[in-house]
Order: sequence, then structure tokens, then C-alpha cells
Amino acid sequence: MNDPIETAIVSLDPATTALAPVLTGFADLWSESLGPAMPISSSFVQYNLQSSTGVVRRLFVAEADGRMVGAALATALHGEPLVTEHGEGWVDALVVAPAVQRRGLGRRLLGEAERWLAAQGCRSVQIGGGLRPFAPGAPQASGSADFFVHCGYTSFEVAWDMAANLAGYTPPALREAPCTVAPATARQADALLAFLRREFPGRWRYEAEMLLAGDGRLADFMLLWTARGVDGCCLLTFPDSRHPIERFYPYQLPKPWGQLGSIGVSADCRGQGFGAALLDAGLRRLHNNGINGCVIDWTTLVDFYGKFGFECYRAYVMLGRTLPA
Repeated sequence: MNDPIETAIVSLDPATTALAPVLTGFADLWSESLGPAMPISSSFVQYNLQSSTGVVRRLFVAEADGRMVGAALATALHGEPLVTEHGEGWVDALVVAPAVQRRGLGRRLLGEAERWLAAQGCRSVQIGGGLRPFAPGAPQASGSADFFVHCGYTSFEVAWDMAANLAGYTPPALREAPCTVAPATARQADALLAFLRREFPGRWRYEAEMLLAGDGRLADFMLLWTARGVDGCCLLTFPDSRHPIERFYPYQLPKPWGQLGSIGVSADCRGQGFGAALLDAGLRRLHNNGINGCVIDWTTLVDFYGKFGFECYRAYVMLGRTLPA
């Protein structure tokens, strides 16, 4: 390790801080650290720092010579035990400028984030994968997983973004399932949320509620209907969706870009072709709207999506640790 960098670390509450200069500095720092495959904009940072019910965040910033050289973003959620059933909080981002890496700043920032999360009552912490994630985990190509392992974290899974060019999308042979799939309409919000509260009452339900409360477009959801009502849904991202497409780093894919996920069906409908019918309908809708480069993000179902022409695009190492009592 080189000589330690002694710059001070400042703690900022994104809910009360004037963020304009912070947004640009953070976006520039992330883009410099992660490289041309995963750049972000200040508008992306602003979206990810917007308030959501129960969410508290703390941004730890280090500056040198008038520029941001390190930052860590910690996120906790209160009042949603079905979302944080293991008492987890998140270090949504930890970035250090390449010129000052290996000088102890990353460990200092991580320590500040962990202490703040512990003070919020979090019993464990995950790297990435928060409620408005910059990434599901540590991008494998960055090599940063080794840093977290050295800091006491354990890797528990590798997750993938998968990608395909939908310009020539052709579905595989599908079993016939007794259902219809269509975009959600203005009168179907209650049916969508009732399904999620029944079948996916944790994170997916919470994220849908927050998206719709924040002027998200209901029609970006595809609903799968059976004789008893809504038995599945998936969320699509278009270039003009409220949730920004750049969250999925599609830059190496042909434009226009789109995304699919989350996607799920009722527990008693699984293994009967309903999930494949829902996925196919979502992909056909993206294709029919001119989408070429498409990402299915944060998944371990490589073989399932591979049947629909998707290939592994980017890997993330999922890491976590228990926080000291």
C-alpha cells in the first residue's frame, strides 16, 4: 500500500443537502472508477437519491484538490420488515479515484458506511443491490470483490445481467398456457398491487408501490391473466420510462435500448408454461416497439433466459457480512 491519504471524510444526508455539485462529482468519480462500460450521469445519480417511503441514506465523501476522490453511499430501510427480513442494509456504492487507490481511503469510507448502518439498526450489510441500485453487487470485471473479501465480506452468489438483440426476436417453442398477457391499463393498478402483495410481498411489491407513487408509468407493467385474475407480471423499461434505462448499462448493445424484469408468476402457476408466456409477451412488446439491445438484469436463471436468445452480458459478485453488535 502507498502512503495513506489523509483527506477528511464528510457525511451528507441526501434528503437535506443541496445536491447539484455532489451529483456531478459522484457521477464523474463513478465513471472514472468503473470505466467506459459502466458510466453514469448526474441525472441517474439524482434518480437513485430520490426519497422513498422508509428509506434513509448517507453519503460519505472525500475530496482532494477541490474534487471528489472517494465516496460511499449507505442505505437503510425502516418500517418494511418484509423487504429487510434479515435486517440488512446496503452499501450501494463505494468508489475511489484510481489515482488514490490502495492508500486506505476505501477502507475508511467502508468503515464510515458500516458504522452508520449499524446505528440505523441494521444487523447485516450487502454490497450493492439496494432499493435503487447502482449495481446488484460488485462488478466482477472491476476486481473490487477481492477488496471486500479482504475487509471481511463473504461472497455468496454470482448474478448476471443477460442481453440479446431483439431485432430478430423469435421465441422458442412454448407450451400452451391458459392465460392472456397485456399491458396494464389505468384501472388495473389495484389488481397489479394485489397480486404483488399476495405473491411477492417483499421487495418487488415495495418497488412497484414506490414506482407508481413516483409517477411511474403503469403501462410499463405486463399483466398475465388467468381465469381467477392477475397471476403474473413483469416490468419493462423503455427509453422514455420513468426509471432510467441507463440503470442497466446497455452501452455495448445496439440502440434503441430496453430492459425486462422483475418478472414472476403465482407460486401455484409455476412450471406450467405461464412464466414463459409472460416473458415472451414482454419481449414481443419490446421488439414491436423497436427495441434492439435488451437487458434482463440481476438473474441467476441463465439457462431459462438462454432459451429466449439471451447471453451472459455482465457478472456481479454478491457479497455481505454481519455487522458487529
